[in-house]
Amino acid sequence: MSKPAEIVCFGEMLIDFVPDSSGVSLAESTGFLKAPGGAPANVACAITKLEGTSAFIGKVGDDEFGRMLVDILKSNGVNSEGVLFDKHARTALAFVTLKKNGEREFMFYRNPSADMLLKDSELNLGLIKQAKIFHYGSISLITEPVRSAHMVAMKSAKDAGVLLSYDPNVRLPLWPSPEAAREGIKSIWNEADFIKVSDDEVNFLTQKDADKEETIMSLWHDRLKLLVVTDGEKGCRYFTKSFKGKVSGFSVKTVDTTGAGDAFVGSLLVSIAKDPSIFQDEEKLKKALKFSNACGAISTTQKGAIPALPSTADAQGLIAGSKAY
Repeated sequence: MSKPAEIVCFGEMLIDFVPDSSGVSLAESTGFLKAPGGAPANVACAITKLEGTSAFIGKVGDDEFGRMLVDILKSNGVNSEGVLFDKHARTALAFVTLKKNGEREFMFYRNPSADMLLKDSELNLGLIKQAKIFHYGSISLITEPVRSAHMVAMKSAKDAGVLLSYDPNVRLPLWPSPEAAREGIKSIWNEADFIKVSDDEVNFLTQKDADKEETIMSLWHDRLKLLVVTDGEKGCRYFTKSFKGKVSGFSVKTVDTTGAGDAFVGSLLVSIAKDPSIFQDEEKLKKALKFSNACGAISTTQKGAIPALPSTADAQGLIAGSKAY
C-alpha cells in the first residue's frame, strides 16, 4: 500500500487517436498516433510530473488499451489502486483532429465504454477521504451508473473536509444536447471550492461575452475559494472572495492544445496542496498561476496530452527565458 495521494482525480481515461499530420480532417488523415488521454487522468499525471502525489479513480476495459493506460499511470507514479477493469465493456476511444492552428475536433467511441459503468459500490473511498484535494470533470455526469458514483465520491470528499476541484471540460459531442450539457455541468457547480474554466466554456455556460467581468461573476458562488478563467496564450484571470486580477501567458509554437488545461490545473493543484493559504495571498496565487500558465504553454508544443506534460524545470526554464505574452 503506497502513501496516501494528496490529490485524487476521478473520471475517464481513454485513448486519443491523433492524426499524424496536422491540419487534416479525420477522413483525410492517412495515419493516427495513439496517445493516452482523458482529462482527469492527464491531471493526475501532470501532478506527479511536478513532484506532487496523485491517485486516479475510474474504470477501463479489461483489454489491451485498458492495461496500457494503467501501466502509463503507474509509470508516471500515479497511484492506480482505485482503477477497475471491466470485462464487459471496452476502454473508450477518441479520435482528435488537429486543425491548422492546433485546435481540436473530437469523435468519440463509447457505447458504453468502461468508464461510464463505474458504480458507487466500486469506489475506493479510502483514497478519497485521505486526500487534500478531490478533482473531477463533467463527463462522468452524463450517464448512469458513473453519475451516481461521481455524486457519492464528491459527498465523501466533502464530508471528509477534502477540497473539491472542478474543471468542467465541456465536450459537447458526448451530451444529448447543448442544453443538457449546460444543465448537467451546472448541476454540481455550487459544490466546488475551486473551479477552472476556459473562456470558451464561460461563453457556452453563460451564453454571454466571456471578456466581461459581470459574465464571469455570474458563475461565482459563495462556497468558491477560487475561480480561474483560462484565456489560451493570453494567460488567465482569477477571482477570489477578496481579490481578482489577471496573469499573462507565454507565447510558444503551438502544435496540439490537447491537455493544456490539464497541465495548467495539475500545476495549480500541486501549488494549492502545498500551501492552501494561496487562496488568501494574492502574490502567492499570482506566482502559482504564472507557473501554471508556463505548464499549459509547454504542453501545447508537442502532440498528445500526457507525453507533452512539463516538468518543474521545464516550466521554470520558460519563465526564466521568456517574455510574457
